[in-house]
Amino acid sequence: MDLIADILLAAGALGAGFYCFVLSRRLKRFNSLEKGVGGAVAMLSSQVDDLTKTLEAAQKTAAASAETLNDTTQRATEIARRLELQMAALHDVQAMQPSDPVQQAPQEKSEPIFTRRSAGVRQ
Repeated sequence: MDLIADILLAAGALGAGFYCFVLSRRLKRFNSLEKGVGGAVAMLSSQVDDLTKTLEAAQKTAAASAETLNDTTQRATEIARRLELQMAALHDVQAMQPSDPVQQAPQEKSEPIFTRRSAGVRQ
């Protein structure tokens, strides 16, 4: 009986050893940098770095665009104020002019300085 128990114990130890060998090979492939999770983690890490750089560049561009837009908006507001002032002044000028044109008195017709008689022309 002891012999059978020793054989079964040795077979179990060999089976566990083989199982550990297979698991170690799988873990090596799983953690390798070219394939498996290690490669995926390395690739994702480099992509995160690239995205971080792209995000920083986009934030700088957006800040510059916001600054330009703010300046343009301020200029447009100032120009709108000037236009409003000019329109108000134009309305004031139109209000000062009479709406009905003043009828001017007909001008007297004056004779020309030189007439045919005074120029010595015979009729």
